[in-house]
Amino acid sequence: MTRPRAASERFVAHLPTRTRSRVTVIHSPLLDIRPLATQVVTHGMRGLIFSSANGVNAAVSLGVTRDLPAYCVGSTTTDTANRAGWQAHMAGGTAEELVAALLQIRPNSPLLHLRGEHSRGNVAERLTELGVTTLEQPIYQQRLLPLTDEALGAAAGENTVIAPIFSPRTARQFADVWDGPAPLLLAAISEATAEPLKKLGYERMKVTKEPTPKKMRKAVKKLVKHAMRVEGEPGAD
Repeated sequence: MTRPRAASERFVAHLPTRTRSRVTVIHSPLLDIRPLATQVVTHGMRGLIFSSANGVNAAVSLGVTRDLPAYCVGSTTTDTANRAGWQAHMAGGTAEELVAALLQIRPNSPLLHLRGEHSRGNVAERLTELGVTTLEQPIYQQRLLPLTDEALGAAAGENTVIAPIFSPRTARQFADVWDGPAPLLLAAISEATAEPLKKLGYERMKVTKEPTPKKMRKAVKKLVKHAMRVEGEPGAD
């Protein structure tokens, strides 16, 4: 698992029991998410945009007011924002869908997109150009991490390794740090995420049709079944 520990544990907890029983889980986060030392000024804003749960959590730690509506990408981000106290609305499962949804809704603006230092989609710029004035502010950093010793040991071993990859930046880092003879099966949450992984010597890669945790769990389940058929015995890592 290459996501930050809390997100990885949530993902694993929602895998089917039979799938979990067939694997050994190795946690090796490739991104360290930390709030930036910044002040978020929402005066004059009419709504917030969150494109990840990391943005929501950083906003909470920075004391961002909860009195504005929040437009979110994906169910996980929306649920996280609702639990934190925002009136959150899911506006699609991707940045593209968010932009399309907000252009249709035409909410009161200006909006403020609270995002990480590294962000895809040019959400604020595109919305502003199309008539929904949107500002943006980075509120958390995503520091790249190497593989843990346990993950390096798995890469150097003989057991099959299944790696779910959840973002293009994580994919680029994984492609840079993965080095070993272990049979590798990959699950990518999008085509953009899959692209950097294509240079690796993997045995199989499944790309989800929708960028959701549910589709990723389904992809992992299929990869576990594939590994079991190939190896003919339990113990795929």
